[in-house]
Amino acid sequence: MQSTIDFSHYLKKTGPGLLHLDLAVEGINCAGCMAKIERNLSKIPDVTSARVNLTDRRLALEWKAGAVDPALFVDRLAELGYRAYPFERADAETREAERASALLRRLGVAAFAAMNVMMLSVPVWSGNLSDMLREQRDFFHWLSALIVLPAAAYAAQPFFSSARAALRARNVNMDVPISVGIVLALAMSLFETAMHAEHAYFDAAIMLIAFLLAGRYLDQNMRRRTRAFAGNLAALKAETATKFVSEEEIRTVPVAAIRPGDIVLLRPGERSAVDGNVISGRSEIDQSLITGETLPTTAVAGSAVYAGALVRSGALRVRVSAASEATLLSEISRLLENAVQSRSRYLRLAERASRLYAPLVHATALLTMIGWLIAGATLHDSIVIAIAVLIITCPCALGLAIPAVQTVASGALFGSGVLLNAGDAIERIAEVDRVIFDKTGTLTLPELDVANAGSIPADVFDLAGRLALSSRHPVAAAVARAAGAKAPLPGIAEVPGQGVSGVVDGVDIRLGRPSWCGADEAANQILQNDPEASVVAFRHGLMRHVFAVRQRIRPDAANTVSALQRVGLTVEMLSGDREPAVRAAAETLGIYHWRAEVTPVDKIARIDELARHGHKVLMVGDGLNDAPALAGAHASMSPVTATQLSQSVAHAVFLGERLAPAQAAIAISRQALRLMRQNLWLAVIYNALAVPVAMAGLVTPLIAAAAMSGSSLLVMLNALRARRQREAI
Repeated sequence: MQSTIDFSHYLKKTGPGLLHLDLAVEGINCAGCMAKIERNLSKIPDVTSARVNLTDRRLALEWKAGAVDPALFVDRLAELGYRAYPFERADAETREAERASALLRRLGVAAFAAMNVMMLSVPVWSGNLSDMLREQRDFFHWLSALIVLPAAAYAAQPFFSSARAALRARNVNMDVPISVGIVLALAMSLFETAMHAEHAYFDAAIMLIAFLLAGRYLDQNMRRRTRAFAGNLAALKAETATKFVSEEEIRTVPVAAIRPGDIVLLRPGERSAVDGNVISGRSEIDQSLITGETLPTTAVAGSAVYAGALVRSGALRVRVSAASEATLLSEISRLLENAVQSRSRYLRLAERASRLYAPLVHATALLTMIGWLIAGATLHDSIVIAIAVLIITCPCALGLAIPAVQTVASGALFGSGVLLNAGDAIERIAEVDRVIFDKTGTLTLPELDVANAGSIPADVFDLAGRLALSSRHPVAAAVARAAGAKAPLPGIAEVPGQGVSGVVDGVDIRLGRPSWCGADEAANQILQNDPEASVVAFRHGLMRHVFAVRQRIRPDAANTVSALQRVGLTVEMLSGDREPAVRAAAETLGIYHWRAEVTPVDKIARIDELARHGHKVLMVGDGLNDAPALAGAHASMSPVTATQLSQSVAHAVFLGERLAPAQAAIAISRQALRLMRQNLWLAVIYNALAVPVAMAGLVTPLIAAAAMSGSSLLVMLNALRARRQREAI
């Protein structure tokens, strides 16, 4: 009886008429495997996207709904030599841990066998110089074979099984020539031992396996570092929430059962499963991994709470604004995964080189052996040299050159509060020579604040805040939030275009336009002193007060702008706001190039103008009107509070209230780009030097194995430098 997989549970809708499926794929070990899988599955009609995540060996597929049976993907992968099944994070982590343990066990067996065989090789090599009897030499060779052959059969299984699967699918990968080299070395050594020859290469074969396993284990550990970031986010996701089913009754329910508008209870020590706003209670909460703010913040009525936030002290009642996959935490996870699945042009270059590797190296080894035979060398010597060529040309260093840097740099960027939204984001951001900022919501914080709160009497502030709760206007909402208002006043009416009004203790009260409240003179005085402010007036009988409401400049914006200018980057500000407000912000931040009242078309025109003059622009903005400019710039960033459209077109998203992540993105990206280029050159120079030396017969298979593993280790160690962010960009 043949069983089939029901994929319906694993399918997700990603857009109008589009379905998404994640598959775990066994046997992916290099950039060549990634390219082969993506190239073949993208050829299936109606498949719109096929992206491999090498970090957790996951294939993300997207296709037109109803056009393709998901089982076709599994069958096609099987034809290519890969086993696939639906991806589930918990199972993937378990399998990955088992794979790492298996590699470590095999490495231990290979290393133990290699040490013993090396001890046996010493008397053989020294005995050849001191007239060792043939019987003694044969004994040591057979003893070496007895140790190495079973050890190699067990330890080399990752390479043998991968090569076998590729050959069954009539393909080749980098494990094919490695397996050929190992088998040839063992077979030749066994033949030489049976023929009583002076030399055998059991030590070289088992050392090669040990070096390869060590390199693969180190590579896997490096990739797990990136998964650790995604794992941290996944660990923050609570599976259940405590929901109020009535005013006094609560019930623990799955997150999937929570809807916007529901009220949930967050108790000390719990993590929030939803996004929402506090309606009552007070607590210290830790939202550092979501918002980038390292210090705990105080949550009171009106405060925003995000999924993953840890409640430290008092209990909170929270009205849900988003749950399950609609939360900010889920959006951050998707951005992080999208960055890893995307491609940079340097990675595409490495993939193309890896695809050419297998046929090229086989041809080179064969021609080397034929050349030495023609030159008069023995068959034994010619095969040994061909084996050395097979081993020394393994493209592990080339395959790791770019992914290793991207993995480490992505982790460093995430630690600095930056999430990549495109595979070539690092390269694009590293190349910019000009930065353009939008003002509202970018250089300023998105939420409005009462700038003159200190000059308003507390009782007036409290009454105005309660009145403001009856208005939907964002300026009134800022007054209510700043006042900490919880209970709206009864009997309040809204006057369209003017504000809200009512009667308290027989006295008329109003909150709205200064002219409606009879406070024009006070409002004009505030606007003269603070042109960035918006004003709302409050009247209580004969008493009048004016609230100055405006967005606050991000706390580190001036320092960030100054740091960018110090390293030669020209900073501009393009804003659709009024000229007085833009001028005041520019003077505060030290931005010398600015324009006010610009339209989205004006922003695009400015970016195009700079591009024609050879400049590469980083556009930093939020809001719907910034989306065209973000898409048209060489590189772009948005705050995590930006509109969904702005986030989708930006190359990167930054967290928290600080602007410093924009500076960190440039610093880390420039360092990463340097390391990518260095790694490519290291891989090219290694092959340029190693291949001719191997073809000349100047290295043994053992030395070739050490050189190949050394080049991979050098590339990985160089990639780790991407973790260190330099003070200067």
